[in-house]
Amino acid sequence: MSFAARVWHLLEAIVRFFLLKVFRLKLNEGQIQAFMQFVKFGLVGLTSTIVSYLIYLGSLLLLQHAKLFPRFDYLIAQFIAFVLSVLWSFFWNSRFVFKKEEDETRCVWKALGKSYASYAFTGLFLNTVLSLLWVDVLGISKLIAPIINLLVSVPINFFMNKFWAFRAEKRSE
Repeated sequence: MSFAARVWHLLEAIVRFFLLKVFRLKLNEGQIQAFMQFVKFGLVGLTSTIVSYLIYLGSLLLLQHAKLFPRFDYLIAQFIAFVLSVLWSFFWNSRFVFKKEEDETRCVWKALGKSYASYAFTGLFLNTVLSLLWVDVLGISKLIAPIINLLVSVPINFFMNKFWAFRAEKRSE
């Protein structure tokens, strides 16, 4: 068993312990597996966020050093980070979170396009609208608003990816 598989099994055992023993939730195996899939999605999202920020910083530094587009360098860096971090997320979600079964098919290009659409919806559109609501309407701090956005956008993004972007189809024989 690989190191990553051992770490995942340990994490799954810890989560099961907390769900079943500490919080005393009455969950069946399917519910536990669904929750674990959400945990995996969150882990991929966490790594994607780190990758996005590192790509943003690297792109910004390169653009500034080359003195290319000084007025828009941060926007270009943000676009590059978005494109590459969604690709990162798609790769790991397809391999780790939303694996297709042997009797299923999935068009990779179609799933990738849907992934970009779902991340654009939640990451760009929904977070902007929610930020306006939290900050300008309800007076919530600009520092807290993105955290509240995550509580809304991550579950929505999970369901959009699970039931739309990565939805596999049964092979017809």
